[in-house]
Amino acid sequence: MAARLNPAPSRPPEIVELRRLTARDLEPLLHEETAAWWNTLEWDFEKSADLVRRFIDLRALNGFALVEDGLPIGYVYYVLEDTKGLMGDLYMMREHRTIEREYLLLAAALHSIVTHPQVTRIESQLMMLEFSIGRPVPGTPHLSTFDRNFMRIDLRRAVLPEGRLRRAIAIDRWTDQHQEATAHLISAAYQGHVDSRINDQYRTAEGARRFLHNIVQYPGCGAFFRPASYAAFEPSRGLLCGISLSSLVSRDCGHITQICVSREVKGNGVGYALLRQSLMALRDMGCRAATLTVTAANRDAVALYERVGFRTVRRFSAHVWEGFRG
Repeated sequence: MAARLNPAPSRPPEIVELRRLTARDLEPLLHEETAAWWNTLEWDFEKSADLVRRFIDLRALNGFALVEDGLPIGYVYYVLEDTKGLMGDLYMMREHRTIEREYLLLAAALHSIVTHPQVTRIESQLMMLEFSIGRPVPGTPHLSTFDRNFMRIDLRRAVLPEGRLRRAIAIDRWTDQHQEATAHLISAAYQGHVDSRINDQYRTAEGARRFLHNIVQYPGCGAFFRPASYAAFEPSRGLLCGISLSSLVSRDCGHITQICVSREVKGNGVGYALLRQSLMALRDMGCRAATLTVTAANRDAVALYERVGFRTVRRFSAHVWEGFRG
């Protein structure tokens, strides 16, 4: 359902810094958000909510709440990473959700981030922000927007036939020993790719190392799940040529956090072989479903996922702001 255009509240909404609030103040909001992530995406958001609670009570979380009639009805937080700002989350209570109120929170975070002189780029992929084509977003002169699909497959009904590999490869479990080679694989595979415009960590091996560290160590994309994460190698040279990394976002739902193959083997069935291996492992571990996100403009990837049995169940936008320093 699209965000509504509702009448104004009885008192004007107030933007309040999160450092002025406690976790207890946000508890109704976080409780509803946890239910929303579960009902909408089948994700267990509780660990992420606990991190928000902890950092709010430490007065260590950058961000804002929207308060109406004394009640926090929405919040947004962000983190600063070298020269980049990352909007980590934005959620508005369903009863109060409107385009205008979400805009107020987006604008507050954006304006706060740009006050930091070292920041030259801002990224966001806000899964709970209502998707609406052409919706107003602050900072438009410096904004690029990319539509993304949240896709799901029912593993209980999925047929995952063995594909035809047109290149000799060996598939093995991904381990931390492959981390350095994986970082170089990601940066090479995403050179000039639309996803490197959304996430600049894909552009360099150093950025890809940070990306890998984040998905392995932090719960943003679920709990990293090594038993369903795989690496493909060219036997003749022993070089890593593809990966499929997985996480558990709830007790019985997996998520493909990253899948990519080298340019040398692309189009030879390696991506499907890796994806199939991860999905079968998730199913064998008791998962009834798996999910992934993909940029809508990446039509080859979308087509592959649809052939496997994934269906788009939600759309969202990735936003990137650049060029606001000059």
